[in-house]
Amino acid sequence: MTTQRRRIPVNEPVIGEAERRNVLRCLEQGWISSEGAFVDEFERTWAAYCGMTEGVAVSSGTTALELALATADLEPGDEVILPSFTIISCVLAVLEAGAVPVLVDCDPDTWCMDVDQVASRIGPRTRAVMPVHIYGHPVDMDPLLALADRHRLRVIEDAAEAHGAQYRGRRVGGLGSMSCFSFYANKIVTTGEGGMVLTSSPETAARLRSGRNLAFGTERRFLHTALGHNYRLTNLQAAIGVAQIASIDERVRRKREIATRYTDRLTRLPQLQLPVERPWATNVYWMYGVVLREDAGIERDELAARLRDRGVDTRPFFVGMHEQPVLQRMGLFAGERYPNSERIASRGLYLPSGLALTREQQHVVCATLEDALR
Repeated sequence: MTTQRRRIPVNEPVIGEAERRNVLRCLEQGWISSEGAFVDEFERTWAAYCGMTEGVAVSSGTTALELALATADLEPGDEVILPSFTIISCVLAVLEAGAVPVLVDCDPDTWCMDVDQVASRIGPRTRAVMPVHIYGHPVDMDPLLALADRHRLRVIEDAAEAHGAQYRGRRVGGLGSMSCFSFYANKIVTTGEGGMVLTSSPETAARLRSGRNLAFGTERRFLHTALGHNYRLTNLQAAIGVAQIASIDERVRRKREIATRYTDRLTRLPQLQLPVERPWATNVYWMYGVVLREDAGIERDELAARLRDRGVDTRPFFVGMHEQPVLQRMGLFAGERYPNSERIASRGLYLPSGLALTREQQHVVCATLEDALR
């Protein structure tokens, strides 16, 4: 009788004793909803860590983007520039605000927004740009910020995948006028579900807090002068987040250690394009992605199937926004092509890189990948 080897998941969260203690405190004190000291502490601590003064915790990274765009004073028909290679939450937030998404391609190596393409996409209705720090690597922000300053554009960072990443010594999430984070279960800092918007404007923060809480009146609670949403984060979730922030340096170190071992081992495989780290960046490798080169002799889905049959889970890369059927049916991005996004979307996959991944498991992943590529 043989023992079946446990499957190696793509990303597995690590929950420790500190998180359990904090949650137990919430239960013992009865503060389990969005009211409670952990929410305030979570907001303050994360904002300070990223170099902002105000944090507004919300129910997800998607609602963080929607709330940020809702407070950007966009008019119907205004445009927001963002990368095609991202998750659909970014476009949803733009559409929810009544604005028009305008796309650029991604850099072929970092997989982030190609900043050199942004200038040509700026028009008379452009009001904001949304850089997305993809898979843990920062966007090249200085030229983007300079361009935005010249054209008086808001810069709303999507830092959902880049907790702790740095750009020229500054942490992402502290570089734009607003920034948005996700604390989903597979993120470096997690609350299960959850998100946050950061800003250094007290006025914007007040609008964000009102918008996440149904825009209740300040003088009379159930008298509304604006429309809001129920985007609140619970004290239970924030309790987990507070404990996770306390260990973020170790979490980032662990992610980078996993990435270093992968890169050292997989560099020998000519079929693969591996993640990069630009000299001005500190990549936190939220996901360790690889892209099959055109001459690899195997397609991505076949490689994923071979790995799955051998007990190694993978996930495919994002599909570009210009290739999304639902957006095409809405008349968006007709005839647009973004070749870098298309290439990595069809040929990229993530390897297991969760914080719970052991050295032994990582050795198995590499050996299995080498065998599958033969």
